[in-house]
Amino acid sequence: MNKMLIAAAVVAAGAGGYWYSQQSAPLSTSDDVVLSYVPADTPVFSAQLQPFPIKSYINSLSEAYRQYPAGAFSELENEPDERAQFFVSLLKSYADSMQDGDTFIKTFGLAEDIRSYFYTLGAMPVLKIEVENADAIWALLDKAEAESGLAHTPANLKGVDYRSYLITDPEEREQISLVFAVHDGMFTTTLSTSFIDASVLENALGVTPVDNSIVDAKIIDGIIKKHGFTNDGVTYINHQEIVTGLTSTDGNQLAGQLSKLYGIMGEDPIQDLKSPACSSELAAIASNWPRTVAGYDELNVTENSSSFGFRTVIEGENKLLLDAYQKLRGFLPAYTQDVDNSVFNIGLGIDVTQMVPSLTAIWDDMLTPEYQCAALASMQMQMSQQSPAMLGMFTGMANGVKGVGVSLIDYKISDDVNSPQLESLDAVVSLSADNPAMLFNMAKSFVPEMASIQLPENGDAIDLKTILPIPPEMNISPKLALKGKHLVLFSGDKGAAIADSLASEQLVNNGMLVVSADYMKMFDPLLTFIEMTGEPIPEELEAMQNYDIRTKFTVDVAPEGFEIDTHMNSRSSK
Repeated sequence: MNKMLIAAAVVAAGAGGYWYSQQSAPLSTSDDVVLSYVPADTPVFSAQLQPFPIKSYINSLSEAYRQYPAGAFSELENEPDERAQFFVSLLKSYADSMQDGDTFIKTFGLAEDIRSYFYTLGAMPVLKIEVENADAIWALLDKAEAESGLAHTPANLKGVDYRSYLITDPEEREQISLVFAVHDGMFTTTLSTSFIDASVLENALGVTPVDNSIVDAKIIDGIIKKHGFTNDGVTYINHQEIVTGLTSTDGNQLAGQLSKLYGIMGEDPIQDLKSPACSSELAAIASNWPRTVAGYDELNVTENSSSFGFRTVIEGENKLLLDAYQKLRGFLPAYTQDVDNSVFNIGLGIDVTQMVPSLTAIWDDMLTPEYQCAALASMQMQMSQQSPAMLGMFTGMANGVKGVGVSLIDYKISDDVNSPQLESLDAVVSLSADNPAMLFNMAKSFVPEMASIQLPENGDAIDLKTILPIPPEMNISPKLALKGKHLVLFSGDKGAAIADSLASEQLVNNGMLVVSADYMKMFDPLLTFIEMTGEPIPEELEAMQNYDIRTKFTVDVAPEGFEIDTHMNSRSSK
């Protein structure tokens, strides 16, 4: 049984990691036939609802992004198990197909534009992708069979032919098989088990619709309208359905499947969660944080480049907690969010003055219910022995701080292969606060070397080259200045320009965290220098050569909940 569970977990995790991208178009979920087979109580759902230009997308990626390092699958290749070799063959076919968009779509029998879906029927994962040439799919599986020795069992379910591959040991009492089918232009892969109703496979293969579908419940339309996503696609994890599945025996499809599985195992490892106290209290927590949803704000794909903005929201219904978290938001300077004119940026926005009262409000709210559920009561007991008020001893010294920013704008390595040096550096480090001069004077008492430094209040910079131990051959001159509400350490002309621009930036609580990077700018100078020396590029850096990708990642708290925003731009290296 343990092997059976491990096999199921591996396949489910692989399918659950499926990533999707799509283009904007009017939404009409009622016309999407696939969605009529997705139950409203599915715990996990992800779909591109409009055709996505997969061929153009593959071509738009930089060559480095489409390559896999030598030996990427070596660990799996050494596995003697024919099931492992089957998956190795499929992974190698995928890696080989990534050389360009045309090869990719021919390998998998795809059209140039496709739709795809991932969801679960209770615990059973289902992946569906539109295909144009079913023969390519069967050829791919035939190749994997020949290279691994794993054979399939042909089967038919109400007119739909499918292949079944046993992934548990034959001697196991209960069996799990990996299923592949192509029906009406739709490729489907899912699991079939001996301990789950046959009707689940009928739903997965598109033979029998579900009684209450995701369309009937208007879930997709509701998410798009609430969060302002484009009509291209939606992803969500339903926390409430997961809690119902774990705390009841038949509250939803997931609960029923787990109950059958535990019956076969002879024990329920989470029986304690099904007590009336745990069931009601965990349901109350889930109602405060009902779902994690995600969708696109931007998507643009051409043969030469691709850009997308993908936003994830952990929905929150507890206004007291969300208000407290929002008060923690601090200031993120504009330069930390400029990925186009820098190598790497990071900004941390925290209103230190609000830290203790906000965390205290959060602490009190979490301790207010007197939980009767043993697991929750234990957590509550541990929390009650701590207090965020103790942070006041440390935050008092940083009172008024709103945020910290760091930016590597540009750098250059000298051409001298015999004595390489950092020839130039443009960079900025800033501390934003209500009274940065006071904080600097306080910090001087801890750094004797800086005790004599007096920062001009007019914003003029002082040179730190005589204070910091910087080798004279390095053409770097760090400077320190007060620029409005910001204490700024900078180097280079570009660093000076950003420092000057900070003087006019007012302290506005505009976020919590931002991280951005331009990988081409980050690694090109280093890789160019290594090539000049004639030395081979280290394997761990070789993959970053011509890696023409820019990314930006932000974390914030909005009235709707926690938001994680990801932007990426990739350019083809052709």
